Amino acid sequence: MGTDRGTDTGRGRFDVPEVDAFTRPYWDAAAEGRLLVRRCGGCGRAHHYPREFCPHCWSEDVTWETASGLATLYTWSVVHRNDLPPFGERTPYVAAVVDLDEGPRMMTEVVTEVEGEALGVQEALRVGMGLEVAFRKGVPVFRPRGGSRTAVRASME
Repeated sequence: MGTDRGTDTGRGRFDVPEVDAFTRPYWDAAAEGRLLVRRCGGCGRAHHYPREFCPHCWSEDVTWETASGLATLYTWSVVHRNDLPPFGERTPYVAAVVDLDEGPRMMTEVVTEVEGEALGVQEALRVGMGLEVAFRKGVPVFRPRGGSRTAVRASME
C-alpha cells in the first residue's frame, strides 16, 4: 500500500479508510485484484463491510472468503459536485449500491471508463443490471459485466 492510500499532497483522503490489522487481508487482496467478503460459520451468511462478528447472528466464527466479483445494481446516483479530495476531480461519477452474488449489499462506484474506453454507462444504468468488480488503485469499483461497450449495449436491451 503506497502513500496514495493515506494522503493526497498533504490533504486528507476521504475515498479510502484507514488500514488496520483486521482489514489488512481485505486491502491486500484488493491490491491483488480480489474482492473478499466475510462468511459466518454459525449461520452461513456472507457480509460486507468486514466485521469481526456476524451482523446476522452475532457469531464470532467468521472467516475471509474470495467473492465471485459479480453483482447486480440495486440503486445509484450520479454525483456532479463533491468538494472532498479526490472526488472533485472525478465528477461526474456514479455512487452506487450493489447486491453481491454472495448476498451482501455493498456501497461502491460504477465506473464509466475502463482502460481509457468510455462506456457511456451513466445513460445505460438500470436496476438489476449485471456488474463485475474492477479495481482502481486497490479499491473495488464495479463496471458492466463484460467491461466493454458491448456489455453496456446489451444491458440496455
